[in-house]
Amino acid sequence: MTQSVVIQVGQCGNQIGCRFWDLALREHAAHNKKGLFDESLGSFFRNVDSRFENPRDLGVGDGKSKISSLKARAVLVDMEEGVVNELLSGSLRDVFDHQQLLTDVSGCGNNWAVGHKLYGSQYQEQLIETIRHAAEYCDCLQCFFLLHSMGGGTGSGVGTAILSLLRDEYPEVYRFVTAVYPSSEDDVITSPYNSVLAMKQLTDHADCVLPVENQALIDICQKITQAQSTSSVGKRTYTSQGKTGSSLKSSKGSVSKTTEEKPFDAMNNIVANLLLNLTSSSRFDGSLNVDLNEICTNLVPFPRLHYLVTSQTPLYALSDIRIPARRLDQMFSDAFSRDHQLLKADPKNGLYIACGLICRGKVEISDIRRNIDRLRPSLKFIHWNTDGWKTGLCSVAPVGHPYSLLTLANNTCLRHNFGELKGRFAKLYKRKAHIHHYTSIDGMEEDLFAQSLESLNSLMEEYNQLETKQPEVAPRLNIAR
Repeated sequence: MTQSVVIQVGQCGNQIGCRFWDLALREHAAHNKKGLFDESLGSFFRNVDSRFENPRDLGVGDGKSKISSLKARAVLVDMEEGVVNELLSGSLRDVFDHQQLLTDVSGCGNNWAVGHKLYGSQYQEQLIETIRHAAEYCDCLQCFFLLHSMGGGTGSGVGTAILSLLRDEYPEVYRFVTAVYPSSEDDVITSPYNSVLAMKQLTDHADCVLPVENQALIDICQKITQAQSTSSVGKRTYTSQGKTGSSLKSSKGSVSKTTEEKPFDAMNNIVANLLLNLTSSSRFDGSLNVDLNEICTNLVPFPRLHYLVTSQTPLYALSDIRIPARRLDQMFSDAFSRDHQLLKADPKNGLYIACGLICRGKVEISDIRRNIDRLRPSLKFIHWNTDGWKTGLCSVAPVGHPYSLLTLANNTCLRHNFGELKGRFAKLYKRKAHIHHYTSIDGMEEDLFAQSLESLNSLMEEYNQLETKQPEVAPRLNIAR
């Protein structure tokens, strides 16, 4: 089985990563009762002998070896050490290898140029060495997952600097990016600059980008709260977590907390669930497993148009939120509803270039076929993609659910989102507001603003060209490959 490395950058990226590792451990604990280290665990975790100063990998072997101590295949980067220090003092502290951390103390001041040009250059060799250290523990490295925000300085700047390094150092390894975009009401005034400057890097260097929008996450959290308050099953509870570094433990029972969860904690949990579903076929067996490389091969026919609209159902973990599960057919309808999208876009106002469905749990191929036939008439696909659907079926359901569904849509509707971002950028740029904070950084030229804007315009034009004069032809269903 292949392995992947998760690189979490900045406050947002590290908080999402923390939730991902916590939920991944919970999932594997639920389906690994004997505490054995197998290929499923090996895809994202190492099993090490911690008695040595440099923990020694024990390897998968015959898949019957007991877990000694789990280490996440992760690299943690932040130019403000507070969030990383908080992670290292929490319940997951033993899961992270301290050789895989890179921090500073001063931060990037919400400035892409500081992160990309200053810290990206200053820490280039250390970043390469830290990533190489993680990659060398992989027998068959398939993918890098980069988690970061677009509006701040560290996430957008250092994150995209790392992305460029990955392209140069590991050109054959797929680069997946989960990028959190700021809302129009973001309180960081320079976030449009940071986002557009970072987008040029994502367009040029990433293989697949899963854009997530803060406002969409806020709206989803509000809907979950409303559903919770009207549910007769019970109120929200939180699963108690034990020490996870030395053994794999499943949480039994829940412990109610009187303290309220911070809004971004719930938002990060939604993005973590996205990553769990996306990587389910890499971590568990299934009758129609989808490798991560197949997502790029089947859903990205044009190299620059690699931004995918994601939606998922359920949006939460049942062990945390007591809301009744949806019926199977309703789950498919929900997955194509704007209420379940992690980006505030309207695919019905665009053209589907391709669409992927990753199902988990007690779902049959006939269920997938029936629901695609039911939903297909309402979805407009590009005429030349007769194999418009890529489907996967993982036999292991998420914790607390009989099934789940993740949709990945390559849709031209994203040009509207990028157009809104361009508009916010233009309001600042036409006045040259705050430009001097960027151009004062060594290596940062004002021309890069114009180049990044041109890159965004070019991307939007490519979507526009696909939408013009397209005959309405329904795609053929492609269940198995």
